[in-house]
Amino acid sequence: MKTRNRQFISAFACGVLSLAAIPLHAADGQYRLLKEIQVGGDGGWDYLSVDSAAHRLYVSHATKVVVIDIEKDVVAGEIANTPGVHGLAVVPDLQRGFTSNGRSNTASIVDLKTLATLSQVGTGQNPDGMLYEPGQREVYMFNGRSMNATVIDAKSGKVVATIPLGGKPEFATADPKAGRVYNNLEDKNEVVAIDTKTHQVVNRWPIAPGEGASGMAIDLAHHRLFLGCGNNLMVMMDSESGKVVGSVPIGEGVDANAFDPGTQYAFASCGTGTVTIAHEDAPDKLTVVQTLTTEPGARTMTIDPKTHKIYLGAARYEAPAAPAPGAPAGGRGRPRMVPGSFRVLVYGME
Repeated sequence: MKTRNRQFISAFACGVLSLAAIPLHAADGQYRLLKEIQVGGDGGWDYLSVDSAAHRLYVSHATKVVVIDIEKDVVAGEIANTPGVHGLAVVPDLQRGFTSNGRSNTASIVDLKTLATLSQVGTGQNPDGMLYEPGQREVYMFNGRSMNATVIDAKSGKVVATIPLGGKPEFATADPKAGRVYNNLEDKNEVVAIDTKTHQVVNRWPIAPGEGASGMAIDLAHHRLFLGCGNNLMVMMDSESGKVVGSVPIGEGVDANAFDPGTQYAFASCGTGTVTIAHEDAPDKLTVVQTLTTEPGARTMTIDPKTHKIYLGAARYEAPAAPAPGAPAGGRGRPRMVPGSFRVLVYGME
């Protein structure tokens, strides 16, 4: 993902002014705020990931991963010593987690029962996105600076492949039955498809009319990818052919996407403080059903498909400082995060 607490700064002023003007679209089962889970502490955040079976939410925060019990909606522990952590990939059959530690160019292998770190393994430069591929029982670390992917055997913890990607990777997702892992190359306006058996890039697909895709989600049943693009579009792509079959407008500063197979809703969370919710009416048709107002800066998101709840990281910010006397017109200081204000926002249809 992008450097996160860019996640809000550029959009703060226009987001605060524009949110009230964003209409909600009529739909059954409108999403609304259910709860705020207080986390506290200082520092940025990035990926959130859900383990539905274990009723846990993993949230990267500064140099640790915060573990939240999503039955009680309370912090249940933390995974420490993960410098520059971007997120955690859950390996449920082994009760392990793999964190992408961007500052140390490592992945931590964690016992999810005890939250103890079992070992660390070297990756490429600045591992960011991460993914568990259950078909081959391998974990992928997508390395932003070295533009490659490190593939780790989930059981042995050994690196089994390094895959050159030819561009800067962002979000990824997998289709185990097809034997494919998909990843956005943000700087190339492409999606790459990786063969999970050969560890080779086998397709490169343009995402036009989308540009600068960050988020990605998948509808496995209908072979559809959902890409959150920097030019304010969510693009729907056929994951077998690479053909773009639809798109809908979204807000500014998109980061994450999610798909709920139970409701056929696709989500795009944006830094200006909105989540666009679109319904997959047909394999070639998306319709926006709600523009959910969240908070400026709340652009990282995940979904629990069992409960249909979505979770977003958020913090409160001080108003931007007024420009100094004699400064250029329109110049304002950067908004600062209110200390200890980090929390997780929970939205659902209840």
